[in-house]
Amino acid sequence: MASNSQEELEQKFISTLGVSSYTPAWETVSKLSPEITQASIHLSSIPLRKHHLPAKIQSLISLAVSSSSTHLYIPGIVKHTRAALENGATPAEVMEVLELTSTLGIHACNIGVPLLVEVMKEEGIYSKKYPEGWEEGEERKRLRTEFTEKRGYWHTFWEDFLRLDPEFFGAYLEFSTVPWVRERKEGGYLEPRIKELIYCAFDAASTHLYQPGLKLHMRNALGLGSTPEEIMEVLELATLLSLHTLEVAGPILEEEIKKRG
Repeated sequence: MASNSQEELEQKFISTLGVSSYTPAWETVSKLSPEITQASIHLSSIPLRKHHLPAKIQSLISLAVSSSSTHLYIPGIVKHTRAALENGATPAEVMEVLELTSTLGIHACNIGVPLLVEVMKEEGIYSKKYPEGWEEGEERKRLRTEFTEKRGYWHTFWEDFLRLDPEFFGAYLEFSTVPWVRERKEGGYLEPRIKELIYCAFDAASTHLYQPGLKLHMRNALGLGSTPEEIMEVLELATLLSLHTLEVAGPILEEEIKKRG
């Protein structure tokens, strides 16, 4: 039977964060450590209270963090998908968040290509393959123009990627621009600045921490009308990934305690 203090903590959790947030995992954590549960309520409540972003967008931001390929936290995906729909998101908007978040894998190239080029230059390969006066050809020019038109920006880190493998670059261009092509044709599901905030969310998450992309997408978001307060709220929501440690490991600890009598 729960003690009065545990019941009070449960009620505070529910009244502050919502009944759906008080899962069996949090019931366990609250028994094991009322102190960390209290602190978790406080930490989680701040973006909810300040509300620079609507509840729907907050849920979509949190969904991006949980569904990113560096985390794939299924309880969070379920929770934030449900919350987004309950807060007025359409299935198409939720799917667009997943489309945006699925681009994270390209950072293998964003990080790896510059290193490959650096090694090629050190080994004397780069200048032989791409000597002074090397012509990039019409296909590369077309891809650069298409990327800029569809994504709304160009960055120098794409140059060597495009140079080394225009075919793969073109395939990524097709993959990554699905939400942006839709934006041009149909008006999109999420406005462009929200798309940029989604990128910020999974780049900032502690499972990824991709600084070049985070800075780029912060700049893009501000240019599209987002405020510093909104971006700060994205970072606060991404910080709540920390609580997944408690949600996953707390019940495991409880089970091991039970096994030992």
